[in-house]
Amino acid sequence: MATGYEPLNTLKPAGPGIWIVDGPAIRFYGMPFSTRATLVRLEGGDLWVHSPTLLTDGLRDEVAKLGPVAHLVAPNWIHYAYVGEWQAAFPEAVAWAAPGVAERAAKAGRELRFDHDLGGEAAATWAGEIEQIIVEGSSVHREAVFFHRASKTLILTDLIENFEAKNLSWWMRIATRLGGIRDPDGQMPRDMRATFRDRAALRDAVERMIGWGPERIILAHGRWYENGGVDELKRAFRFLW
Repeated sequence: MATGYEPLNTLKPAGPGIWIVDGPAIRFYGMPFSTRATLVRLEGGDLWVHSPTLLTDGLRDEVAKLGPVAHLVAPNWIHYAYVGEWQAAFPEAVAWAAPGVAERAAKAGRELRFDHDLGGEAAATWAGEIEQIIVEGSSVHREAVFFHRASKTLILTDLIENFEAKNLSWWMRIATRLGGIRDPDGQMPRDMRATFRDRAALRDAVERMIGWGPERIILAHGRWYENGGVDELKRAFRFLW
């Protein structure tokens, strides 16, 4: 199934020391969602992989040439499906799970090994290079958010989704419009927004992201923002003010 982000399953430079991988579509609530992983090369040469996508033989070889995979990050309770594939290919990698990931995987019958939990502060192994927070305010969705200092890139997963109409079927165009996740005004999905009862906590997290001053914002689903990151945050989360 074409996603509109071809070529898939290959490294694409996104900034200094950072790459994306556009993966195949997966189904969520019956709808096809494009997928995207983000790779950061840390100062020592190790690779940090956010929201791993399908690992093909070709992609595995590309990544191995880039550097040793040291960290696999499952940033929220939905984004963990391919962690096991990457662990098998890169057994030395340490797996990190956001709140709710391990429980969700176990409930789904997935036998995955997670070595550490992600918290509200950057892990010591990437502190100073990648900032980190857990976005609070929802009893359902707790997402780990990251900011790569060197490339001034904010790395989100589902807090903003930005599907382009040209890549969608007619019924997906309707669904994404109703859900508030259609480019050029991609936002937090409306069903997710309803779970954030503590708007002050969410607002604090967004203010922290704005304070980082991102130039880019990488999203897992849809068109990501290659520039104007701060303005895009203010636009997408305008409902908080």
